[in-house]
Amino acid sequence: MDRSELALVAVGGFFGATLRFLVAVGIPGTGGTLVVNVLGSFVLGTFVTTVSSRRVQLLFGTGLLSSFTTYSTFAVQTAELTMTGGLLNVGANYVLGFSAAALGLFVGGKKL
Repeated sequence: MDRSELALVAVGGFFGATLRFLVAVGIPGTGGTLVVNVLGSFVLGTFVTTVSSRRVQLLFGTGLLSSFTTYSTFAVQTAELTMTGGLLNVGANYVLGFSAAALGLFVGGKKL
């Protein structure tokens, strides 16, 4: 990876993290985390089926979408919930996330 590719990941990461922050302000707590993870899964599913440029993949896939979605916040928020709330949160993130990714792949033209 050369410096220009690293810069693409960094720029994408900046914008993804900024968007993630704005969603968290608008939808605080586990709801906001669920929104970014499901939306990010859908967009990434669509993205990987429609974009072949390595530079665009680095900017949007590796940079923007990886910093927009969040596993660490999801894990901490889940650990802070009751057992039932945690199980529901995990179920919602995984079921909706995988469904959104599959829908994104379908929308992008991949046969499932």
